[in-house]
Amino acid sequence: MPSIPVPNDAEALKGRELKRRVAKLLTESYFQGALERILELPPRRIVNPLFSFLCHPDLFLRWRAVSAMGRVVSRLAEGDMPSAQVIMRRLLWNLNDESGGIGWGSPEAMGDIMACSRPLARDYHRLLISTIDPKGNLLEHEALQQGALWGLGRLFHARPELGADCGGFFLPFLEMPDAARRGLAAWALTPLREEIAREPLEALVDDTAVIKLYIDLSLTETQVGDLAKQALRKFRAISFI
Repeated sequence: MPSIPVPNDAEALKGRELKRRVAKLLTESYFQGALERILELPPRRIVNPLFSFLCHPDLFLRWRAVSAMGRVVSRLAEGDMPSAQVIMRRLLWNLNDESGGIGWGSPEAMGDIMACSRPLARDYHRLLISTIDPKGNLLEHEALQQGALWGLGRLFHARPELGADCGGFFLPFLEMPDAARRGLAAWALTPLREEIAREPLEALVDDTAVIKLYIDLSLTETQVGDLAKQALRKFRAISFI
């Protein structure tokens, strides 16, 4: 029988120490500065700790891991595109039923990475769009759908040209029973100015349900109706007080 390799204790300790360091940086009060220090660490080594935080029970830590993943993989792509592509494929695989997991945080991380990296956005944006397409790879889990809506919103707010002609995929989500999907769909549509979405968005302007939205490195609360109004302002046809 072949011998089972024994883990190197020094390497294992080094890995745990790196994860603790990343966790500390993710929880610092001045997160922008912490992101800069995260980018000073070897990108290929800190990706695995960041992956583990994408499914952390602490919502605050999860979102910061999404932002860090976006910056780290974008920086990695500048000097080592094949390694960055492997990470994108790993995130996609996590969303596949055959992966054996659920894929928490994967669509959000993909969206943030592509918002930060134009080359990766060019190559992978259609795959993320397909996760809300009933004829594509529509995600079935409600929480993953929320993640896909946020990821696409993050991408389109940075690169609206990549969302051309896909506004129709968001329309069913504007009528979902849960406020999170309604609000995230409205937010994702905002930079697209899709005429097809005008009427469904108008139907949401009095929606007072409150959702949490991670934007500009902060987690905020906002009403679905306010998000619909922001999207409608892009049409310059309706004014709100």
